[in-house]
Amino acid sequence: MPKLDELNPRKRSRLILILIILALILLAAPAFVWMRSSNAYLAQQRKPKMSPVIMVPGSSATENRFNQLVNLLNKDTDKKHSLMKIQVGNNDKLSTTGYIHRGDREPIIVIGFKNNHDGYDNIKKQARMLNIAFESLTKQYHFNNFKAFGHSNGGLVWTYWLEKYYSQYSDSITVKRLMTLGTPFNFAEKSIQSPTQMFLDLEKNKKKIPSSLSVISVAGTESYDSDGLVPEESVQAGKYIYQKQVKHYTTMTVTGDDAQHSDLPQNKEIVRIIEQYLLDNKSAPVPVKKGEQ
Repeated sequence: MPKLDELNPRKRSRLILILIILALILLAAPAFVWMRSSNAYLAQQRKPKMSPVIMVPGSSATENRFNQLVNLLNKDTDKKHSLMKIQVGNNDKLSTTGYIHRGDREPIIVIGFKNNHDGYDNIKKQARMLNIAFESLTKQYHFNNFKAFGHSNGGLVWTYWLEKYYSQYSDSITVKRLMTLGTPFNFAEKSIQSPTQMFLDLEKNKKKIPSSLSVISVAGTESYDSDGLVPEESVQAGKYIYQKQVKHYTTMTVTGDDAQHSDLPQNKEIVRIIEQYLLDNKSAPVPVKKGEQ
């Protein structure tokens, strides 16, 4: 094969041009593959998607906490909600039971934690574990919006997650609504004049919560000022975190039978509130005391 400098100028220019074209093709191939996969992902995101309801139970509860609640919700609709339950282990591994039915646009996904203990440090750990499960769900199901529900400390886990982790997804996934139920935003304190460190941190970082969010905070009252465990003032302290930060902040109070803290998720009035305010397929109006800020 003749050397490059032995070729006549025309042949040498042609060979150099061919080599340059080959080099450009080799350089462009990875970018083309990335662009194609990126466009495929964006196209997948734009398709009509499921809009799951993701539930987080409170301390000491497991991923089975809302079995009865889901059964009650499914009694009121012809379109049954699938139920998938995920436990995040202390080693961050996910254990899944149940499944999402094909074509179900609004499945219910419950995320529980092996470490389901109380306390601010554990709530921060649970928020991190929630994020592990959430990231896995987004990769598997490609939904572009969802609704969140948290009972008791589950509402604190969601709040901490919104402030610390949601920004990772905010460009492609919208959290439409959050419902907290009996959530002690100031733990066991009966007055905001005695703020806990957790409350101070959540209030300090509230600007990270998406302003497009609608929040429903529900308190139960077994007595005049408590659901038997969480002071009503602690539930109402959520307004200092969410009010004037989110699009809508609504507070509600349920009383009477099954208004005790641990009974709230099975309370029939709570079921109607979820149907009316959290789910996409709304039902009849709910006769509850409420105040919207």
